[in-house]
Amino acid sequence: MSRTQQQIRLAARPVGLPGSGDWEHAEAPVGEPGEGELLVRVIHISLDPAMRGWMNEGKSYIPPVGIGEVMRAAAVGRVMSSRHPKFAEGDYVSGAFGVQEYCVSDGRGVTKADPGLAPLPRYLGTLGVTGMTAYFGLIDIGRPEPGQTVVVSGAAGAVGSVVGQIAKILGCRVVGIAGGERKCRMLVDELGFDAAIDYRNQDVKQALREHAPEGVDVYFDNVGGDILDAVLTRLARGARIVICGAISQYNSVDGAKGPANYLSLLVNRASMTGMVVFDYLDRYAEAAAQLAEWQAEGRLTSVQDVVEGTVADFPETLLRLFRGENTGKLVLTIADE
Repeated sequence: MSRTQQQIRLAARPVGLPGSGDWEHAEAPVGEPGEGELLVRVIHISLDPAMRGWMNEGKSYIPPVGIGEVMRAAAVGRVMSSRHPKFAEGDYVSGAFGVQEYCVSDGRGVTKADPGLAPLPRYLGTLGVTGMTAYFGLIDIGRPEPGQTVVVSGAAGAVGSVVGQIAKILGCRVVGIAGGERKCRMLVDELGFDAAIDYRNQDVKQALREHAPEGVDVYFDNVGGDILDAVLTRLARGARIVICGAISQYNSVDGAKGPANYLSLLVNRASMTGMVVFDYLDRYAEAAAQLAEWQAEGRLTSVQDVVEGTVADFPETLLRLFRGENTGKLVLTIADE
């Protein structure tokens, strides 16, 4: 008798926040690997703000998830059987395995994960695509220099928390923007940020005048909207803005709100550049080595928000991102290691 597994499939294009009607809880057979394939039991699933964009129809940097398809997600799992020359039964691996209990993969984009070097969820965070995004976005596009002021929005989130720490390693003054006193306290006391701004309870423009009196040299934007507009008023000459995400806009039913203060780019001879981590695939090893080195030296801390549950808990857990309830990298653990 064939084994079955649980999956979460996209049932409809969401309008606003994804609701229960946008998902299908499905049962499907567990496949067997063919020649050149491997069967992975999924253990940890990555939850990312970008998922909301993948649900929308329309042109983007990656094709949308199709209606009826398993929801796209990065994950870490264990190889249960393999007919692939690079992977053996028992290996731990990371890849785009989706929101399901098992995945048959052809090995493309799959990398090994060593639980002896770091806890497995970290391969979805600091040592995974999250860390790569922070590394390349800040270093290649932001180009920070020692002594410059770097401001990060969504600073207590998965990418933002890594960006701020890398900026400190590079000798910058770092100001994080986050929601709530607890998150802001963590940024300063635990991650070494120089200052933090609570956008829920502070005037962001006024706080930026206090914490970035000479202007913002690099702004790493994860949220867009009003906070992006506020930072635009405080740019230093030649500032670089990295557009990584816009979580404040993803669930808008009226369309994304563009920046009203964009002429500050002209006045300050500044630049605003979008970044997609998949453009750096051929340099992932470089970033992974450097991030691992900083982590081993104790200079880079991983902030993980791990939720234990089942595949069926994915839709509700995803909403934590858009309510601002997570701190650091949000991961859903669905199986024992």
